Amino acid sequence: MKGAKRILFILGAIIVAIIILSRCMHATDQLPTDARGEAYTGAATCVKCHKDLSQSYAHSPHGLTSKPVVDAQLLKIFAPDSNSFLFNAHQKVTIEKRDSGIFQVAYQDGKAVRSQKFDFQFGSGEKAFTYAYWKGKKLYELPLSYFSTIQNWAISPGFPKESFYYDRAITSRCLECHASYVDIKLTQKSTFSKDEEMEKGSVIYGIDCERCHGPGKQHVVFHMENPEEKTAKFITLYKTLTRKQKMDACGVCHSGNTLVTQKSVFGFEPGDNLDDYYTQDFVGFGGGNPDVHGNQTSMLTGSNCYRKSETMTCQSCHNTHESIKGNLAIYSQRCINCHKSTNHSKATLAKGSLSTNCIDCHMPKESSKLITFQQAGKDHLSPYMLRSHHIAVYPVIK
Repeated sequence: MKGAKRILFILGAIIVAIIILSRCMHATDQLPTDARGEAYTGAATCVKCHKDLSQSYAHSPHGLTSKPVVDAQLLKIFAPDSNSFLFNAHQKVTIEKRDSGIFQVAYQDGKAVRSQKFDFQFGSGEKAFTYAYWKGKKLYELPLSYFSTIQNWAISPGFPKESFYYDRAITSRCLECHASYVDIKLTQKSTFSKDEEMEKGSVIYGIDCERCHGPGKQHVVFHMENPEEKTAKFITLYKTLTRKQKMDACGVCHSGNTLVTQKSVFGFEPGDNLDDYYTQDFVGFGGGNPDVHGNQTSMLTGSNCYRKSETMTCQSCHNTHESIKGNLAIYSQRCINCHKSTNHSKATLAKGSLSTNCIDCHMPKESSKLITFQQAGKDHLSPYMLRSHHIAVYPVIK
């Protein structure tokens, strides 16, 4: 009898396990595959339960930091009288619509000598759009970018001003902060060089949900199988992270240009130690003085606001699900939440702007030392202005 009961118990346990596994396998089978691997499910899955957050995020700078070029959208940002850039009397690049798409076409003495199609868009457009084209499994930057400040085309940052240039390669390192994934193949070409190829079809554009919250398939399967459970399981919630972990999650893309990668940050998950991915190179590109471009975390951590607080992080002011870029009144209110009793001079009070614009005084826009752009017909470089994240009392300019 005891042996029979034991066999029945074992059989029952096996049946229960089979039922549970079959339910999980059924839920998993309903989810799309993701280029990052089995643990991921893709932003389209997140939308099903987080529609409002997803719609807001889709219009945020993070969500829009890269995308494939859509001709109809591209046509909206240039007019027939502003679609050419003259390098000199002999050379120009023109934006042209053709049957197969929109191209940047280079002319030498009136003859078209080079043309490449718009394939890839970098940037949300708040400051600029930079474009690239695919050539096989390599991505190259196009010679002209569209700058919102001048509402026109100018030479892409860092490009020569004397002549058009189409051969600047864009590596996966660029996509690590402007996309969520691309499949990479590295081939050792010599002792000191490697060749990189990227699979065009594997690109996950923009910074998506799982880039910030970690792999989500287990989370989705659990909640599909347990719809009554309203507490998020098997996903990273930022309120559960330490202060350093929160700063590291943003620092993946906002730590500046004095970094050397130890391994691809596509593998970074919230809660990881960023020091395992980057080391600082203060002697190399950018030097030891942080540039306003890309150095948001280091500039913030050097501010008294951060140093005198035990809890302040990027999320104290930024909710990445929101699309409120440029709304200084909202950001200023977040300053006031911690600075209700701040004293200002009578001259400042007279302006009546304390509740609507703390930002321009204490986080002014500054010229990047690393990025400038060349406008047609001008001898000097135009500054690329970015908001400083070193919060401070700046000298008053009269």
